[in-house]
Amino acid sequence: MLHGWTATADLNWFRCYDALGEHFRVVAFDHRGHGSGLRSKKRFRLEDCADDAVAIADALDIDEFVPVGYSMGGPVAQLIWRRHPERVSGLVLCATAPIFNVERAERLGFLGGSALAAIARITPEQARVWLTDQLYLQRKSREWEPWAIREASSHDWRMLLEAGAALGTFDSTTWIGDVDIPVSLVVTMDDPVVSRRRQTMLFELIPTADVQRVPGDHGAVVEGAERFVPSLLRALSSVERRQQ
Repeated sequence: MLHGWTATADLNWFRCYDALGEHFRVVAFDHRGHGSGLRSKKRFRLEDCADDAVAIADALDIDEFVPVGYSMGGPVAQLIWRRHPERVSGLVLCATAPIFNVERAERLGFLGGSALAAIARITPEQARVWLTDQLYLQRKSREWEPWAIREASSHDWRMLLEAGAALGTFDSTTWIGDVDIPVSLVVTMDDPVVSRRRQTMLFELIPTADVQRVPGDHGAVVEGAERFVPSLLRALSSVERRQQ
């Protein structure tokens, strides 16, 4: 289970665990710089997140698995297949796309994230705390439970800002169409973050993909879990069926 940018595994997937656990072995972890994820002085790369997932599978003696990626987790899942195709038996891509910086406003946003990431590398800890407060927690504290705020406040914001910059340069449009394993897409139909148009690009590139459509925005995995979770289960079942 591969979570989205600025989330953690539990923030992203906590409303899915019970239902998925009734049918599948579920492994979820925090990406680098997110929550309790690895800390590194190296610049954040999505490729490293993909390799981390395979390393975790190695440690758990899992030979093959189905990466389930949400938002930023989608590029990580795609890169797992590209870098380690022998380990992947299917893909489930949720609320995600093959490219992210399509619109001018998005390009400017990702460029801004890159600049902030560079600043965060050289500023003292107090400045990083300020970034956490200004960029995230003030907007969420009125909506989230205390445990969720604690999860978010544990991020390494320099790495998260670099993650945003990495997401802005991700582009799988030239190679994801070569995927040769079952793929299911879960499309969030009213998503202002990863637009339906960009999510649909994956289906255009992978015409054999099964598609599940979920009413809701980018937070549908939590706020619309009563609709999202059954769709995710159908997506996983479709991948499982086509493996046989």
